[in-house]
Amino acid sequence: MDNIEKFTGREVLTVSEAMQKIDHNQSGILFITNAEQKLVGCITDGDIRRFLLSGGKMSGVVLDAANKNPRFASTLEEARHLYHKKNFIVIPVLDKNGVVVDLYGGESGVFKRQHNPINVPVVINAGGKGTRLDPFTRVLPKPLIPVGDLPIIEHIMKEYQTYSCNEFHVIVNYKRDLMKAYFADNDNYYNITWYDEEKPLGTGGGLSLLRGKLKNTFFFANCDALLTANYESMLKFHKENGNVITMICAYKNLNIPYGVVEMGENGIIESMREKPLMSFLTNTGIYIVEPEVIDDIIDDVPIGFPDIVERERQKGKRVAVFPVSENDWMDMGQLPELEKMRIKLYGE
Repeated sequence: MDNIEKFTGREVLTVSEAMQKIDHNQSGILFITNAEQKLVGCITDGDIRRFLLSGGKMSGVVLDAANKNPRFASTLEEARHLYHKKNFIVIPVLDKNGVVVDLYGGESGVFKRQHNPINVPVVINAGGKGTRLDPFTRVLPKPLIPVGDLPIIEHIMKEYQTYSCNEFHVIVNYKRDLMKAYFADNDNYYNITWYDEEKPLGTGGGLSLLRGKLKNTFFFANCDALLTANYESMLKFHKENGNVITMICAYKNLNIPYGVVEMGENGIIESMREKPLMSFLTNTGIYIVEPEVIDDIIDDVPIGFPDIVERERQKGKRVAVFPVSENDWMDMGQLPELEKMRIKLYGE
């Protein structure tokens, strides 16, 4: 492959810097090399997630989170054999000195990971007015605002369908007749059950309309966010940990373009950092939920779903975060983000 440096990084990188390189190469993996350019490990988005969930920090050294015994090949033919023997993302080819000289990611050279079917119902909250997208939402409900060739809600549904999630429950309110008419005339058939809010119930209250309708774990998503992370891994994490709610959160890495000073008593400077990188978790508005949560929601009472999460937590029930890369999350809640989403989905 050309441009091997996109898929390799030095062992001195932080976890945050490695995550940014993985986001940039869009392969889900980064190979770690030492000062002599020899392969010393590899790290995937899954490795980073496990490191963070075990208490690791984004500022930690990348090798602390990496797999120090990655699979590799000595020839391209050997790499091809290894790759097709198991569902690897990519196989590095090393020379006799252990330096990465090539990468094999399938005959097309494109790294594609297989999606196993998970067959989980999907609930989409599509009832809001979308005031942040005014004036577009004066004409169309937010879920029908196009991103390229399709409205955002259809992009969301198609992503779930790649995991064989074909049962959709859609909560509607604002301009709901337009929503229903669009799907009634759609050439693609979607298995949708509609739930009409008679008054705005917030991002969580509309779930009360589904009481008794769902018997198993389900995804719950706002209609303005598209997630391209591994849904199978999310569901596995949710079930293995016995969560009633798993909140999918994205790590945001923000470069502060100023020197940051922390001040103590009497103006004493305690620390200074020049243009620091700040990392924090932000809620994507996508959750995995157990049906028992619906039973705790009061009928016809507006409530935000984060408030429901906090209420379940206060009851002693297990709620947790599943972190994903910011590159896996596209939010169209504001006009500038709408264009960024279009470019990411369709290119320039």
